[in-house]
Amino acid sequence: MGCCSSKNADSKATRIARWRSTGIVALRDSKLKTFPDEVLDLDRSVRTLDLTHNKLVDVPMEINKLINMQRLVLSDNLIERLPIDLGKLQSLKVMMLDTNRITTLPDELGQLVRLERLSISGNLLTGLPETIGSLRNLVLLNASNNKLKFLPESIGSCFSLEELQANENSIEELPSSVCNLVHLKSLCLDNNNVKQIPPNLLKDCKALQNISLHGNPISMDQFQQLEGFQDFEARRKKKFDKQIDSNVMISSKGLDEGVDL
Repeated sequence: MGCCSSKNADSKATRIARWRSTGIVALRDSKLKTFPDEVLDLDRSVRTLDLTHNKLVDVPMEINKLINMQRLVLSDNLIERLPIDLGKLQSLKVMMLDTNRITTLPDELGQLVRLERLSISGNLLTGLPETIGSLRNLVLLNASNNKLKFLPESIGSCFSLEELQANENSIEELPSSVCNLVHLKSLCLDNNNVKQIPPNLLKDCKALQNISLHGNPISMDQFQQLEGFQDFEARRKKKFDKQIDSNVMISSKGLDEGVDL
Protein backbone atom coordinates (compact mmCIF):
# COMPACT_ATOMS: atom_id res chain seq x y z
CA MET A 1 0.00 0.00 0.00
CA GLY A 2 2.83 2.36 0.93
CA CYS A 3 4.65 1.53 -2.30
CA CYS A 4 1.57 2.25 -4.38
CA SER A 5 1.03 5.63 -2.63
CA SER A 6 4.66 6.49 -3.24
CA LYS A 7 4.36 5.67 -6.94
CA ASN A 8 1.23 7.82 -7.26
CA ALA A 9 2.98 10.69 -5.53
CA ASP A 10 5.97 10.33 -7.85
CA SER A 11 3.66 10.25 -10.87
CA LYS A 12 1.89 13.43 -9.77
CA ALA A 13 5.17 15.17 -9.04
CA THR A 14 6.54 14.13 -12.42
CA ARG A 15 3.43 15.40 -14.19
CA ILE A 16 3.57 18.76 -12.42
CA ALA A 17 7.29 19.08 -13.21
CA ARG A 18 6.53 18.38 -16.89
CA TRP A 19 3.76 21.00 -16.94
CA ARG A 20 6.04 23.55 -15.33
CA SER A 21 8.81 22.77 -17.80
CA THR A 22 6.75 22.79 -21.00
CA GLY A 23 4.05 25.27 -20.02
CA ILE A 24 1.48 22.89 -21.56
CA VAL A 25 -1.26 21.37 -19.40
CA ALA A 26 -3.38 18.88 -21.35
CA LEU A 27 -6.09 17.03 -19.42
CA ARG A 28 -8.58 16.05 -22.11
CA ASP A 29 -11.09 13.34 -21.33
CA SER A 30 -10.06 13.18 -17.68
CA LYS A 31 -13.57 13.15 -16.17
CA LEU A 32 -12.78 16.31 -14.23
CA LYS A 33 -15.66 17.99 -12.38
CA THR A 34 -13.55 20.80 -10.92
CA PHE A 35 -10.43 22.64 -11.94
CA PRO A 36 -7.40 20.78 -10.56
CA ASP A 37 -5.77 22.85 -7.81
CA GLU A 38 -2.30 21.75 -8.89
CA VAL A 39 -2.84 23.51 -12.24
CA LEU A 40 -3.93 26.75 -10.60
CA ASP A 41 -0.85 26.58 -8.38
CA LEU A 42 1.43 26.67 -11.43
CA ASP A 43 0.74 30.40 -11.74
CA ARG A 44 2.96 32.00 -14.39
CA SER A 45 4.24 28.71 -15.80
CA VAL A 46 1.12 27.82 -17.81
CA ARG A 47 1.11 28.83 -21.49
CA THR A 48 -1.55 26.38 -22.75
CA LEU A 49 -4.41 24.84 -20.78
CA ASP A 50 -6.58 22.23 -22.51
CA LEU A 51 -9.43 20.74 -20.46
CA THR A 52 -11.57 19.61 -23.39
CA HIS A 53 -14.30 17.01 -22.87
CA ASN A 54 -14.63 16.94 -19.13
CA LYS A 55 -17.54 17.70 -16.78
CA LEU A 56 -16.55 21.15 -15.58
CA VAL A 57 -19.44 23.36 -14.51
CA ASP A 58 -17.55 26.39 -13.20
CA VAL A 59 -14.37 28.25 -14.03
CA PRO A 60 -12.82 29.43 -10.75
CA MET A 61 -11.88 33.05 -10.21
CA GLU A 62 -8.40 31.81 -9.31
CA ILE A 63 -7.79 31.24 -13.00
CA ASN A 64 -6.62 34.85 -13.00
CA LYS A 65 -3.34 33.59 -11.51
CA LEU A 66 -2.41 32.04 -14.88
CA ILE A 67 -1.41 35.44 -16.23
CA ASN A 68 1.01 34.15 -18.89
CA MET A 69 -1.52 31.76 -20.43
CA GLN A 70 -1.87 32.26 -24.20
CA ARG A 71 -4.23 29.42 -25.10
CA LEU A 72 -7.30 28.33 -23.12
CA VAL A 73 -9.37 25.39 -24.41
CA LEU A 74 -12.48 24.46 -22.41
CA SER A 75 -14.67 22.95 -25.13
CA ASP A 76 -17.16 20.14 -24.46
CA ASN A 77 -17.86 20.75 -20.80
CA LEU A 78 -20.90 21.85 -18.77
CA ILE A 79 -19.76 25.40 -18.05
CA GLU A 80 -22.60 27.83 -17.43
CA ARG A 81 -20.78 31.08 -16.69
CA LEU A 82 -17.35 32.68 -16.84
CA PRO A 83 -15.72 34.64 -14.02
CA ILE A 84 -15.17 38.38 -14.46
CA ASP A 85 -11.54 37.82 -13.50
CA LEU A 86 -11.08 36.14 -16.87
CA GLY A 87 -10.34 39.64 -18.13
CA LYS A 88 -7.05 39.61 -16.24
CA LEU A 89 -5.59 36.99 -18.58
CA GLN A 90 -3.90 39.70 -20.61
CA SER A 91 -1.63 37.29 -22.52
CA LEU A 92 -4.50 35.19 -23.89
CA LYS A 93 -4.50 34.82 -27.70
CA VAL A 94 -6.82 31.83 -28.19
CA MET A 95 -9.95 30.95 -26.23
CA MET A 96 -12.12 27.97 -27.20
CA LEU A 97 -15.39 27.54 -25.30
CA ASP A 98 -17.43 25.51 -27.78
CA THR A 99 -20.23 23.19 -26.65
CA ASN A 100 -20.94 24.35 -23.13
CA ARG A 101 -24.00 25.93 -21.47
CA ILE A 102 -22.84 29.54 -21.34
CA THR A 103 -25.70 32.07 -21.42
CA THR A 104 -23.74 35.33 -21.20
CA LEU A 105 -20.20 36.56 -21.64
CA PRO A 106 -18.85 39.03 -19.07
CA ASP A 107 -18.14 42.63 -20.12
CA GLU A 108 -14.58 42.00 -18.96
CA LEU A 109 -14.10 39.96 -22.15
CA GLY A 110 -13.10 43.24 -23.77
CA GLN A 111 -10.00 43.38 -21.56
CA LEU A 112 -8.46 40.46 -23.47
CA VAL A 113 -6.85 42.86 -25.91
CA ARG A 114 -4.37 40.30 -27.32
CA LEU A 115 -7.09 37.77 -28.18
CA GLU A 116 -6.86 36.58 -31.80
CA ARG A 117 -9.27 33.64 -31.92
CA LEU A 118 -12.52 33.31 -29.98
CA SER A 119 -14.78 30.29 -30.54
CA ILE A 120 -18.00 30.08 -28.51
CA SER A 121 -20.21 27.94 -30.76
CA GLY A 122 -22.75 25.55 -29.34
CA ASN A 123 -23.74 27.54 -26.27
CA LEU A 124 -26.89 29.39 -25.10
CA LEU A 125 -25.82 32.97 -25.80
CA THR A 126 -28.58 35.46 -26.59
CA GLY A 127 -26.16 38.32 -27.18
CA LEU A 128 -22.51 39.37 -27.22
CA PRO A 129 -21.19 42.15 -24.98
CA GLU A 130 -20.59 45.57 -26.54
CA THR A 131 -17.07 45.40 -25.11
CA ILE A 132 -16.19 42.85 -27.79
CA GLY A 133 -15.30 45.86 -29.91
CA SER A 134 -12.17 46.29 -27.79
CA LEU A 135 -10.72 43.11 -29.27
CA ARG A 136 -8.75 44.89 -31.97
CA ASN A 137 -6.50 41.87 -32.66
CA LEU A 138 -9.35 39.38 -33.10
CA VAL A 139 -8.96 37.49 -36.39
CA LEU A 140 -11.59 34.76 -35.93
CA LEU A 141 -14.96 34.90 -34.16
CA ASN A 142 -17.13 31.78 -34.20
CA ALA A 143 -20.48 32.30 -32.47
CA SER A 144 -22.47 29.68 -34.39
CA ASN A 145 -25.19 27.50 -32.84
CA ASN A 146 -26.34 29.93 -30.18
CA LYS A 147 -29.51 31.98 -29.66
CA LEU A 148 -28.19 35.31 -30.93
CA LYS A 149 -30.78 37.74 -32.25
CA PHE A 150 -28.27 40.38 -33.28
CA LEU A 151 -24.59 41.25 -33.36
CA PRO A 152 -23.50 44.32 -31.39
CA GLU A 153 -22.71 47.54 -33.26
CA SER A 154 -19.28 47.46 -31.67
CA ILE A 155 -18.36 44.43 -33.81
CA GLY A 156 -17.24 46.95 -36.41
CA SER A 157 -14.36 47.95 -34.13
CA CYS A 158 -12.78 44.49 -34.37
CA PHE A 159 -10.63 45.86 -37.17
CA SER A 160 -8.44 42.74 -37.62
CA LEU A 161 -11.38 40.37 -38.06
CA GLU A 162 -10.99 38.08 -41.09
CA GLU A 163 -13.55 35.38 -40.40
CA LEU A 164 -16.98 35.81 -38.79
CA GLN A 165 -19.12 32.72 -38.26
CA ALA A 166 -22.61 33.06 -36.78
CA ASN A 167 -24.50 30.17 -38.38
CA GLU A 168 -27.59 28.65 -36.71
CA ASN A 169 -28.80 31.66 -34.74
CA SER A 170 -31.82 33.99 -34.93
CA ILE A 171 -30.08 37.05 -36.37
CA GLU A 172 -32.39 39.29 -38.40
CA GLU A 173 -29.98 41.96 -39.59
CA LEU A 174 -26.36 42.94 -39.47
CA PRO A 175 -25.18 46.18 -37.88
CA SER A 176 -24.00 48.77 -40.39
CA SER A 177 -20.65 48.85 -38.59
CA VAL A 178 -19.77 45.47 -40.14
CA CYS A 179 -18.82 47.53 -43.21
CA ASN A 180 -15.80 48.75 -41.21
CA LEU A 181 -14.26 45.28 -41.27
CA VAL A 182 -11.89 45.96 -44.14
CA HIS A 183 -9.92 42.73 -43.53
CA LEU A 184 -13.00 40.48 -43.47
CA LYS A 185 -12.60 37.56 -45.89
CA SER A 186 -15.40 35.20 -44.85
CA LEU A 187 -18.88 35.89 -43.48
CA CYS A 188 -21.04 32.87 -42.62
CA LEU A 189 -24.64 33.38 -41.49
CA ASP A 190 -26.38 30.18 -42.57
CA ASN A 191 -29.80 29.43 -41.08
CA ASN A 192 -30.67 32.76 -39.51
CA ASN A 193 -33.49 35.24 -40.24
CA VAL A 194 -31.44 37.76 -42.22
CA LYS A 195 -33.67 39.67 -44.65
CA GLN A 196 -31.09 42.19 -45.83
CA ILE A 197 -27.47 43.09 -45.36
CA PRO A 198 -25.91 46.56 -45.14
CA PRO A 199 -25.98 48.12 -48.62
CA ASN A 200 -22.29 49.10 -48.49
CA LEU A 201 -21.00 45.71 -47.34
CA LEU A 202 -19.53 44.56 -50.66
CA LYS A 203 -18.24 48.01 -51.54
CA ASP A 204 -16.49 48.68 -48.22
CA CYS A 205 -15.30 45.18 -47.28
CA LYS A 206 -12.82 44.92 -50.12
CA ALA A 207 -11.18 41.73 -48.81
CA LEU A 208 -14.44 39.76 -48.69
CA GLN A 209 -14.24 36.54 -50.72
CA ASN A 210 -16.93 34.35 -49.23
CA ILE A 211 -20.47 34.98 -48.00
CA SER A 212 -22.73 32.14 -46.91
CA LEU A 213 -26.39 33.00 -46.32
CA HIS A 214 -28.08 29.66 -46.90
CA GLY A 215 -31.40 29.33 -45.10
CA ASN A 216 -32.16 33.06 -44.82
CA PRO A 217 -35.08 35.04 -46.32
CA ILE A 218 -32.86 36.93 -48.75
CA SER A 219 -32.75 36.44 -52.51
CA MET A 220 -29.86 36.26 -54.92
CA ASP A 221 -31.41 39.17 -56.84
CA GLN A 222 -31.19 41.36 -53.76
CA PHE A 223 -27.57 40.39 -53.29
CA GLN A 224 -26.61 41.05 -56.89
CA GLN A 225 -28.07 44.55 -56.71
CA LEU A 226 -25.60 45.59 -54.03
CA GLU A 227 -22.96 48.11 -54.99
CA GLY A 228 -19.60 46.39 -55.28
CA PHE A 229 -21.07 43.04 -56.34
CA GLN A 230 -18.94 42.79 -59.51
CA ASP A 231 -15.70 43.36 -57.58
CA PHE A 232 -16.78 40.83 -54.98
CA GLU A 233 -17.56 38.35 -57.76
CA ALA A 234 -14.08 38.83 -59.19
CA ARG A 235 -12.47 38.14 -55.81
CA ARG A 236 -14.65 35.08 -55.33
CA LYS A 237 -13.66 33.62 -58.69
CA LYS A 238 -10.00 34.35 -58.10
CA LYS A 239 -10.14 32.45 -54.81
CA PHE A 240 -12.06 29.59 -56.43
CA ASP A 241 -9.57 29.31 -59.31
CA LYS A 242 -6.66 29.37 -56.89
CA GLN A 243 -8.17 26.45 -54.97
CA ILE A 244 -8.53 24.47 -58.19
CA ASP A 245 -4.99 25.30 -59.33
CA SER A 246 -3.63 24.18 -55.98
CA ASN A 247 -5.58 20.91 -56.16
CA VAL A 248 -7.20 21.67 -52.84
CA MET A 249 -8.97 18.54 -51.67
CA ILE A 250 -12.10 19.52 -49.76
CA SER A 251 -15.71 18.47 -49.80
CA SER A 252 -18.16 19.81 -52.36
CA LYS A 253 -19.84 21.75 -49.57
CA GLY A 254 -16.53 23.17 -48.43
CA LEU A 255 -15.60 24.28 -51.93
CA ASP A 256 -17.87 27.27 -51.62
CA GLU A 257 -18.42 29.37 -54.70
CA GLY A 258 -18.49 32.38 -52.45
CA VAL A 259 -22.22 33.04 -52.22
CA ASP A 260 -24.68 30.57 -50.72
CA LEU A 261 -28.23 31.91 -50.55
